[in-house]
Amino acid sequence: MKRLLVLILMFVVLTAGFAQERKLRLVEWNVENLFDTLHDYGHNDQEFLPEGTHRWNSQRYFSKISLVARTLAILGGTVPADLVVLCEVENDSVMVQLTRRSLLASLGYDYVMTNCKDSRGIDVALMYQPSMFRPMSVQSLSVPYDSLSERPTRDILFVSGEITTGEVVHLFLCHFPSRSGERRATESYRMRAAGVVKSKTDSLMQANPLAKIVITGDFNDEPHDASIAQTLGASVPPPNSSGIDAQRLYVLSARLVAGGGIQGTYKFRGRWNRLDNVIVSGSLLAETDGIVTSEAHCAIGALPHLLEEDGDQGAVKPRRSFLGPAWHGGVSDHLPLVLDMFY
Repeated sequence: MKRLLVLILMFVVLTAGFAQERKLRLVEWNVENLFDTLHDYGHNDQEFLPEGTHRWNSQRYFSKISLVARTLAILGGTVPADLVVLCEVENDSVMVQLTRRSLLASLGYDYVMTNCKDSRGIDVALMYQPSMFRPMSVQSLSVPYDSLSERPTRDILFVSGEITTGEVVHLFLCHFPSRSGERRATESYRMRAAGVVKSKTDSLMQANPLAKIVITGDFNDEPHDASIAQTLGASVPPPNSSGIDAQRLYVLSARLVAGGGIQGTYKFRGRWNRLDNVIVSGSLLAETDGIVTSEAHCAIGALPHLLEEDGDQGAVKPRRSFLGPAWHGGVSDHLPLVLDMFY
């Protein structure tokens, strides 16, 4: 009963925030291995085939698509979320299924995505409402790697688009290299990925000191780690807007908490991690003309159906799709993030 009351309270608090008037809502979510059931030539996706170790079949695939679609519909609030960033989607087939053949079909989403050399074939995608955001430039930015010791990782999806006022917003959608094995051993790879983003943001700010930039996704690093704190140079926002530097980057997700003791988007060995992040340029936080946001308008989408009990002390964790190779029936091992921007 105590856990149920906590989850209800979490849902009430979250949806109360969603009810606020808003102009542009962004949702970021790692959807945990959203593969179709067919072999994608040239990629190592055998474990997510019907005969593979995960026994991935049409029933499970369509169930997961339905759960993802339902969650995104809820996270939008009274109208569809304007921008949806998804990590760990396999290919165009999955995105067609999600945007055209699920309960999201009537909402009019379009999408763009990477088509990168990741060995497992997973990509990053952006769903968007064409009436609210018009892509002007779409680039897939590759991350340099050592072919003798590293596998190619996901590209960074860079999308510049125009909102309804004509203002341009620059989006960097990331899924940095995995922490598989020992975290320190893979840190330099994530720093290289961050370097690709940093080089591009520096160029944007040089051309326009008030460029509006959002960097989001699964960084496989926390805000204090080197890729974010050092390479990107991103820090937590100061307590008031007078201390904001329009040409610096700020992590809006570094201090987020939700009900039930949730202090991140991913839980590993009983500890919450902040691997999914929202980072913005100071120009989006300063009191300037055009689109703006704040740390207070970033939230963890801790919806009750995304969670399950973690032990017997009332703690919770994401209800994931798989436990090892065994089907667990949840949506994802990550929780989504939600950002509202106003103009």
